Amino acid sequence: MHLGAVLLCALCTAVSAENVDDYELMYVNLDNEIDNGLHPTEDPTPCDCSREHSEWDKLFIMLEDSQMREGMLLQATDDILRGEMQRLRAELGRLAGTLARPCPPAAPAEARLARALEELLQASRDAGQRLARLEGAEERQAGCALGAVLQELKQTRTDLHALQGWAARRWLPAGCETAILFPMRSKKIFGSVHPATPMKLETFSACIWVKATDVLNKTVLFSYGTKRNPYEIQLYLSGAQSVVFVVGGKENKLVAETVVSLGRWAHLCSTWSSEKGHGSLWVDGDLVASAVDMALGHVVPEGGILQIGQEKNGCCVGGGFEESLAFSGRLTGFNIWDRALSNEEIREAGAAESCHIRGNVVGWGVTEIQPHGGAQYVS
Repeated sequence: MHLGAVLLCALCTAVSAENVDDYELMYVNLDNEIDNGLHPTEDPTPCDCSREHSEWDKLFIMLEDSQMREGMLLQATDDILRGEMQRLRAELGRLAGTLARPCPPAAPAEARLARALEELLQASRDAGQRLARLEGAEERQAGCALGAVLQELKQTRTDLHALQGWAARRWLPAGCETAILFPMRSKKIFGSVHPATPMKLETFSACIWVKATDVLNKTVLFSYGTKRNPYEIQLYLSGAQSVVFVVGGKENKLVAETVVSLGRWAHLCSTWSSEKGHGSLWVDGDLVASAVDMALGHVVPEGGILQIGQEKNGCCVGGGFEESLAFSGRLTGFNIWDRALSNEEIREAGAAESCHIRGNVVGWGVTEIQPHGGAQYVS
């Protein structure tokens, strides 16, 4: 009887111990599972909630990138051509030395190249005249050799004329050291201008050097507008050769037709006075259009946004831009005065070595102009 009770107690104790071991094993396994997993206070991996580009967005981005690269390649080509130009100038200097009249060293500034080329051309003419007289006096002795030299001088003269035309088309005008390049037409490419004084104007003059590579029905050079009226001041190209000047709204505009050419630098000036409503438009120092009663009595308000290469059509900088209105090409020498310049001052502002002249509202090289979206300063 006692033996049965002892066996029963031993069996119960064994079962109880087995259950305790199972419970402890389960508890240990559970702890391990928790330790090996994510800590409950850890933040889950953040998800990327940004909106993916559509196929059209990707295509447009690729197109802009390719056009941007094309613009950079064109700039690199310009630099290579400039190096070739310098080498050709050195060769012409050596040729002048063989004619016993060495050409004076070329001026270091690119803006004086035209003067140096004219001097070399005159030297070639003088040498040609001397050789012609010598050929007549000693025709039997040196006729053939002098004829070859004269032929070479004629070819040099032709090359110099072509070189002068190329320099006038390619380099910066009026002694300007920098320009802003707009490599392609894009609603993201423009320049924001921060005037030195408020733009509350009853009269003003605005001048700019421009070389456009492509022009549509409206290609904006510069624009000033407010939230109420985006068309307070505008200067833009229309078609391939026309210039349009706007003050106070689209209904007050002055148009000059067939006055500019693609791929060539042109100096544009516009003036306006509120008192008599007199507006004028000048191209390369010549008056090409004028009007009276243009925005008569209007005052251009301050607090607007001024930019080059685009038209403001929204509530903020860069807002509401359109690709069809964007400028492509180069701009330099942008100035605004709070008065109407005289005829002589306008001609002086577009003359050679005049890029040091600066306006008191916007002065090129002094006023901050920030390029955006791929526009960049070039020299």
